[in-house]
Amino acid sequence: MIDLHCHLLPGIDDGAPDLETSLEMARLAVADGIQITACTPHIMPGYYENTGPDIRARVARLQVELDEAGIALELTTGADVHLVPGLASGLRSGHLLTLADSRYFLFEPPHHVAPPRMEDAVFDVMAAGYQPLITHPERLRWIESHYEVMTRIAHAGAWMQITAGSLTGRFGKRAQYWGERMLDEGLVHVLATDAHNLRNRKPALAEARDLVAKRLGEQAATDMVMTRPLAVLDNTPPASLPPAVGVRREPTKRPGLLSRLFRAA
Repeated sequence: MIDLHCHLLPGIDDGAPDLETSLEMARLAVADGIQITACTPHIMPGYYENTGPDIRARVARLQVELDEAGIALELTTGADVHLVPGLASGLRSGHLLTLADSRYFLFEPPHHVAPPRMEDAVFDVMAAGYQPLITHPERLRWIESHYEVMTRIAHAGAWMQITAGSLTGRFGKRAQYWGERMLDEGLVHVLATDAHNLRNRKPALAEARDLVAKRLGEQAATDMVMTRPLAVLDNTPPASLPPAVGVRREPTKRPGLLSRLFRAA
């Protein structure tokens, strides 16, 4: 399996705090069946002032540490890119990183408040030749009131990436409901760990992959953790890849008001 979203680099954002944690997270990833991991720290002005060149250097150093420790995990570059002015130009210059220097990049919307003109930003960056993967839409606090926005973006060609832990219940019933709904409606393209640590955000992908297989079939699950992620690394045009698929079923029961208010997003 290939994990396109993991905060594995030590001491660079809210992910692994030190090298020892990074190495142990890498061991867990390999044990779970992950062969390639994209190191994707946040690039968020005012909070995480990371840059493309620095991330590249850190990934190279961590790969050396993994190789010396005998951990069979291949690393590639990337970043959790937030909505900033000049998004396309930042990607073009390399200050903002795409995944493995491809046309694909992780696009993380604000978590608590829906950004104005998000659709315009997505369409503008696609018109510039880049392919956004919208990260963990099922966990956004504003998904209920703006679900149609996500649907329109997906139908227009943007990819949706669901966090594995949302499907396994790690982020509560609310995130699980929206993750399952998006699966059923054929809106999900990629499954990733978004791993941060060894406690509650471990690099685990296999359990969620199996849940997708039971829900949508083996091929759909394989496409989410192998076919499309490998195509990202190879910079394959999205039009040549299998489309996301869904399934007709009774809608998952939506969590009640109290659950939506107090369970983690």
